[in-house]
Amino acid sequence: MQTIKIILVVLGWLIPLVGLAQRIDNTASFRQMGSDNYFRLHYDNDYFTTTDYYYTQGYNFEVVNPALRKNPLTKLLIKARASHIQYGLALEHFGFTPTTIQSDAILVGDRPFAGCILLKTFSIATDTLRRVRVSSVLSTGMIGSVAFGGEMQAAIHRLINGVEPHGWQHQIRNDVILNYNLNYEKQLYAYRNALSVSANAQAQVGTFADRLQTGFVVMAGRFDSPFGTTSTQRRLPLQLYVYAQPLVSLVGYDATLQGGLFNRTSPYVIPADQLARTTFQANYGAVLRYKKLYLEYYQSLLTREFETGKPHRWGGIKIGVSFGTFAQ
Repeated sequence: MQTIKIILVVLGWLIPLVGLAQRIDNTASFRQMGSDNYFRLHYDNDYFTTTDYYYTQGYNFEVVNPALRKNPLTKLLIKARASHIQYGLALEHFGFTPTTIQSDAILVGDRPFAGCILLKTFSIATDTLRRVRVSSVLSTGMIGSVAFGGEMQAAIHRLINGVEPHGWQHQIRNDVILNYNLNYEKQLYAYRNALSVSANAQAQVGTFADRLQTGFVVMAGRFDSPFGTTSTQRRLPLQLYVYAQPLVSLVGYDATLQGGLFNRTSPYVIPADQLARTTFQANYGAVLRYKKLYLEYYQSLLTREFETGKPHRWGGIKIGVSFGTFAQ
């Protein structure tokens, strides 16, 4: 059995599947809410890491409720054999800038400006016998000025007395976002309610991004198992733990760098031959759950995404409230 676990870990690193290193990933196992009915707010900003470029900020309003299984788009999701399925919707908005926002000229060799807005329909299926979680996400939305990325950044900078952003007139032009994401997580090892090690692989394709990704998650502290979320499991009223998630990706296409798939009129994009085809991302953070309250702080590190780019870091907070436990 130990040999099998070791093999699975190695395969998790060496056999990447099509996937995307998501900026805001609300379906990861270490973000389990332990409920069928909850609301959660995610907010990212590179202000947490004292930077102001590339992935500059993002937010996500997430709702999970059993009634959302009647959403017509839910029928398009893959629902693997599982002990329990959760259904949700999320509204997401995020933006990207070059290394400076004080120039009205196109900064050749730097990242393009890009704003994105998405509506995500998702499900999370947990198989408690095989210790497997399968999450699927259908993202629909727009990239471009219609997402109001420039207006959002200007409003935030006015709020914090920051510099007025310039250059958004050169942003990626309006185009449709239609993407599908499939995430598979398998628990490899667990010790009581104190330690969990799992491997994960993602598959995402569409008009927004196509990438290859694999990695694993380590959780340590005091927590309910995200792979054993049944109604009979004894729940801990107070949970406090840390996690680390290293990820390796192979990049095929990224609309925030290369422009939309259909609208090719963007004034400036990164040529395909200048993309960094392999990237490494590390997510790490701490979670506090007390009864129905969820609090999280985390930071992320991402290696350069194009030849003339550089590594980037950002941070985020998540606040959630649940309205019950898993249904029978």
